[in-house]
Amino acid sequence: MLLARLAQVSQEVAATSARSQKIELLAELFRDTAPQDVPIVIPYLAGRLPQGRLGIGWRVLSRRVEPAPEPRLTVQDVDAALTVIGDVSGAGSQAERTRLVAELMGAATEQEQRFLFGLVTGEVRQGALDAVATEGLARATGAAPPDVRRAVMLAGGVQPVARALLAGGPQALADFQLTVGRPVLPMLAHSAGSVGEGLDKLGACAVEEKLDGIRVQVHRTGDGGVRVYTRTLDDITDRLPEVTAAVGGLPGDASLVLDGEVIAFGADGRPRPFQEIAGRVGSRSDVARAAAEVPVSPVFFDVLSVAGEDLLDLPFARRHERLAALVPEGMRVRRFVVEDESDPGQRAAADAFFAATLARGHEGVVLKGLEAPYSAGRRGASWLKVKPVHTLDLVVLAAEWGHGRRTGRLSNLHLGARRADGSFAMLGKTFKGLTDALLDWQTERLRALAVEDDGHVVTVRPELVVEIAYDGLQRSTRYPAGVTLRFARVVRYREDKSAAQADTVETVLSGTQSGTQTGTQTGTQSGAQKNL
Repeated sequence: MLLARLAQVSQEVAATSARSQKIELLAELFRDTAPQDVPIVIPYLAGRLPQGRLGIGWRVLSRRVEPAPEPRLTVQDVDAALTVIGDVSGAGSQAERTRLVAELMGAATEQEQRFLFGLVTGEVRQGALDAVATEGLARATGAAPPDVRRAVMLAGGVQPVARALLAGGPQALADFQLTVGRPVLPMLAHSAGSVGEGLDKLGACAVEEKLDGIRVQVHRTGDGGVRVYTRTLDDITDRLPEVTAAVGGLPGDASLVLDGEVIAFGADGRPRPFQEIAGRVGSRSDVARAAAEVPVSPVFFDVLSVAGEDLLDLPFARRHERLAALVPEGMRVRRFVVEDESDPGQRAAADAFFAATLARGHEGVVLKGLEAPYSAGRRGASWLKVKPVHTLDLVVLAAEWGHGRRTGRLSNLHLGARRADGSFAMLGKTFKGLTDALLDWQTERLRALAVEDDGHVVTVRPELVVEIAYDGLQRSTRYPAGVTLRFARVVRYREDKSAAQADTVETVLSGTQSGTQTGTQTGTQSGAQKNL
């Protein structure tokens, strides 16, 4: 497949907000995709490089290269070229990367250059995410969408299913089965504004603690072998001997697939900061020492398979019964079951459970419909997470020029809080929550405040105040206050406020905000990566 075709479809998908049109565009593309191109086409559509980071800096990419007059690059050509670039190392590597990038860009048309630039910088945001690609794949091959979605969840991604479907047709889906030792995509949750709102949507449900840990899927074979996977399906078994020992020691010899979290507790019984847990799970060296310093415990909330029996389609209430028969209470998440959502007493008890969960130091709750099957890999409406939402009024210090559909507009905002001396400490960046209209407005407004433009970042006078919602704070040595915002997104601009009225670093660190705050609990939370 020519890169030009892929770049054109990416542009067309970006230009439409209609999900049905996105699906049809992708279906047309997939009809023309050879099975051997699938491992490249699928990641490129999602804005990912199969090679990962390539070590190509902004200065290298921003150098002007005369585009090719006609398209001739195939996706295989590009993949091979990027693999070579990623493998460059040693003395003179920067100069060699620069030469190779120029060579690749010189073989690309202007449209292809824009697409490659966005792909390498991670700025391809055309909305061709895996869920939409799955629907497009079903339409292209005549397969039933639910069957394709199930195969994707069991395969752990779109790519193997796309390759099998394009090569063998819908009947190839029968080869994808839940297998112990092969992780599946985890079920995810939508958000609800409150416990009451969640009850109104779900009816009878379980209200469970939402732990600020690392999501894990644990597989135990019949002979007692245990493998541990992250939500991104990475194998981290060797880093978590406590988890393998705990699951390997469960009664019986049946094979199991369990879904849950790993979390660490301090001497006071409260959960330790997420960064400590993430650092422990991410550590690949001296595991024994890391385990001694930050011991973790598994806490499970679901079971997907027992003794080779696929439980995915069972109602959640039935799956929990099976879980309770296998896993002791101390290794299961706390929960409160609401059997009648219209009962004022049960609603009050659910709210009290939420408050008690926050008081124990956890980040919120998840409401789960009792009749819901396990819809892996999808943010199903049958799981709803409820947690505090915080906002801050911060000052825009700079903004980065956008790419893809945001080309020509200032997008990624650099956010700062006031210091005691009147200067500003940067807390992080965000490009989320910006509509096209708001992008246009902020570009015009920030250009009027600009004091420097290096072609990538526009530094502005610190005058414009923006209200930012975020999920909590994360420790960070990259920023002067020692923290950064977790999942920051724009709520609105506050032209009614001056920079002198923006929130201070002291306010941020103390966990109180002068801006609007929603939810039922104030204060900040530690953590950087969501588990649901």
